[in-house]
Amino acid sequence: MQDRYFQPESLMMTHGYKPELSEGAIKCPIFQTSTFVFNNAEEGKAFFQVAYGKREKKPNEELGLIYSRLNNPDLQILEERLCLWDKAEECAVFESGMSAISTVMLEFLRPGDVMLYSMPVYGGTDHFINKVLPEYGIIGIGFTSDQSTEEILQLVHDKEASEKVKLVYVETPANPTNALFDLSVCREVADRLSSETKEVVLCVDNTYMGPLWQHPLAHGVDLIVYSATKYIGGHSDLIAGAVLGKSKYMKRVRTLRTFLGNMAGPWTGWLLMRSLETLKVRMTQQATNALEVADFLKSHPKVEKVYFLGHLEPGDPQYEIFKKQHTSAGAMLSFDIKGGEEEAFLFLNHLKLIKLAVSLGSTESLAEHPATMTHSDVSDGDRLRLGISEKLVRLSIGVEHFTDIIWDISQALEKVSVVEKEVMLK
Repeated sequence: MQDRYFQPESLMMTHGYKPELSEGAIKCPIFQTSTFVFNNAEEGKAFFQVAYGKREKKPNEELGLIYSRLNNPDLQILEERLCLWDKAEECAVFESGMSAISTVMLEFLRPGDVMLYSMPVYGGTDHFINKVLPEYGIIGIGFTSDQSTEEILQLVHDKEASEKVKLVYVETPANPTNALFDLSVCREVADRLSSETKEVVLCVDNTYMGPLWQHPLAHGVDLIVYSATKYIGGHSDLIAGAVLGKSKYMKRVRTLRTFLGNMAGPWTGWLLMRSLETLKVRMTQQATNALEVADFLKSHPKVEKVYFLGHLEPGDPQYEIFKKQHTSAGAMLSFDIKGGEEEAFLFLNHLKLIKLAVSLGSTESLAEHPATMTHSDVSDGDRLRLGISEKLVRLSIGVEHFTDIIWDISQALEKVSVVEKEVMLK
């Protein structure tokens, strides 16, 4: 029994927690405290020496707690459990997905540097790259999923940025189009832009796949970021983010987190630990439901095109990436409704079970209109180029019974048809 390798879902209830240190409580308590008491001054000195990098932790040394901005049991245990899914060396939890993303970018980029980034990305990430970072002299160069290694490198060369690229940032699958990026291509690009004096770090936003359906570290990625609000939290009752990866990079991320002060609090950490216990069950059901919904939409006369990984076919380069990098098609899909914004809005306004709201990966199904909501700040040219049109609707499939989700979509699509007929009669 002691030699048994337990799967992550089996360890989510116990890993990293010692009940004997918490009055035997079977669940980790909420450590709602700002600071922690040292047994003596020597102990306090020893803890701070390691915390601030003045010395390495000794073998078998048990480090204590200092201050909740540096460490807190709820965050430490949560971070250890999150590492299990992606087989990461370290993890750091943040108060939001954007705080995780922005901390990584601010740590690995300096004025004059360039970041290569995949297109499209989440609207908030796009804003930070194209509106905020330029204020600090940092420029982003976007590339798309249909560009090869050589084409991406040529793009960088044409902009005379080969010596300036310090970070390759990839969101795959892309929000909201489900476009897939080959991580081996991204790794090669990062390596070829690196030199003896400059290392290019590769970071992947894995939010769409959660920690269950894609494991970027296994494909040569250095860091993973998550909006933990989504599948990891999964109940639409918290905001959080996470960064995972190799210790050499995580040490830098954790240090900047300490001084920016954007780590999650103990209550958020406790809620995330609760959610991890049902993560696989929830995500598995959501993926099952999504396949049923996608198949229904594919054959619906009011739907022009469905963007769903489970519909990729052999011979399509995207299919090859999917088979190599994913264990599931996930629970996110988008579709083009026949018409435009008016038809999309009519559909959205007539939903009954599915909620009209942004965010994703939660227990309830959600629908939104990317062009005017999550991606409204993306430039008109980029939206047109990337297919984020007025007819595009994004769905996050929840854990409801799939027949009810399909009924709701069907009746909402019918209302679009009825309204169109009424308009024609007038």
